[in-house]
Parts: sequence; C-alpha cells; structure tokens
Amino acid sequence: MKKTLNLLGFLSSFTISTGIMFKIFHWPYAGIILFSGFLLLNFGFLPLFFFGRKNKSIEIQ
Repeated sequence: MKKTLNLLGFLSSFTISTGIMFKIFHWPYAGIILFSGFLLLNFGFLPLFFFGRKNKSIEIQ
C-alpha cells in the first residue's frame, strides 16, 4: 500500500506541475493535464491516504 500511495502521490504532483508549466507557457492541452492531475489526486491519492490513516488509528487503539 505504501508503494502505491507513493506512486500515486508522485504521479499526481508531477501531472499537476506539468499542467501548471503548460499553463504558464500557454501550450495546448494544459487544462486537460491539470484536470487529470487533480483527478488522480482526489480519486486516487487522497482516498488511499485517509483510508490508511484510519486503519492506523484503529490498530493503535
């Protein structure tokens, strides 16, 4: 799970950074790249992150 979380975090941050760079240079497809990066972040990384935190807090108690 940790490797998947790290991979999704890297991919989403890389995609968002690339989209920002495309926006700054006014290159085409910047909106699509940014949108896909935020999709990866919101539907991939964040659910796994909070699910893992919830499981850790249950194990500690």
